[in-house]
Amino acid sequence: MQKQRRFAVSDIHGANKALLQVLDRADFNKKEDILICLGDVSDGWSEVPECFETLLSIKNLIYVLGNHDEWLLIYFKFQDTPRIWTSQGGRATIDAYQRIYEEGGMEMMERHESLLENALPYYILDNKLFVHGGFAPNFPIENQAPYDLMWDRQMWVYAMMWHNDKNTKDKKMGSYDEIFIGHTSTSHYDPALKPVHACNVWNIDQGCGYEGKLTLINIDTKEYVQSDKVSKLYPYDKGR
Repeated sequence: MQKQRRFAVSDIHGANKALLQVLDRADFNKKEDILICLGDVSDGWSEVPECFETLLSIKNLIYVLGNHDEWLLIYFKFQDTPRIWTSQGGRATIDAYQRIYEEGGMEMMERHESLLENALPYYILDNKLFVHGGFAPNFPIENQAPYDLMWDRQMWVYAMMWHNDKNTKDKKMGSYDEIFIGHTSTSHYDPALKPVHACNVWNIDQGCGYEGKLTLINIDTKEYVQSDKVSKLYPYDKGR
């Protein structure tokens, strides 16, 4: 019998076709395997509600809140639509939920709001840290603001700088054995569209919200599968 496996995924951005692809390509067992989602399921492609439904079908789902998810949660609660959100993929999310609302899908919307309401600012498993954006390594993470954990990019910038310097490439960010993040797409500078490992940090955002691919990584073996380029899966969508 196959033992329980542990995976991470990040920055799905409404691409349910990509999510279904990677789950299928990894032979993911929705009843047995663990999936840690690092947030930003919303905003970009047209199937945000479908993404949440797919994730909610996974028994052992752990959800870490992303900055785009927070915008969606605020919309659910207050119908607030700031320009910074709608100009970064939020319009597609609003349109998708307007369709769900018109079809009488209030229960679905309530499920999705509840998932985001109960999402974690970060998650630690076997001294592996899972966070959407990053953190300040010199301070206890439990004392850091959820906003900073969602938006931080400085940690990844320093990890890349250290990795590219032979004198610091073996340094660690904080005391964690490994750190898994999304938020900062590697597709803007790495055309290979593969997960990027710098110091003890794994960046698994390969531009699914743009024209890149979705990555699903086994956090123990580091084996990973990827979707097709998302722009080909949604040829008539704008994306982000």
